[in-house]
Amino acid sequence: MASKTVFIAFAKEDESTRNLFTGQRVHPDTPFEFTDMSVKEPYSSEWKAKVRARIRRSDGVIALISSSTPMATGQLWEISCAVEEGVPLIGIWIEDGYRTKPTQMGSAQCMAWTWDNVADFIDGL
Repeated sequence: MASKTVFIAFAKEDESTRNLFTGQRVHPDTPFEFTDMSVKEPYSSEWKAKVRARIRRSDGVIALISSSTPMATGQLWEISCAVEEGVPLIGIWIEDGYRTKPTQMGSAQCMAWTWDNVADFIDGL
């Protein structure tokens, strides 16, 4: 299985969930492998240019969707950027009962957080 480069878009409030999500890739039973390109440093004047460059270099973008997403302007911009750049995009629901897809995602799908769903997306890149 070849490793893919994936950008993870997430709300700052969901950073611990992002850490858990990206940490799954090292578990020996995980059916997928990827390099995390998410932004870990705080906003700066050059933030958008750096993020756009990372998204362009990525094979795909996974947006972790929660009730924090509608107010996460940075995450919403990252999602819009992925759509603008034509990079494959999927949303992963990370909160039980929250199922509001951001309009910025356009026609991209949102799915439950399962190994199969994530593996199918990554394998399809």
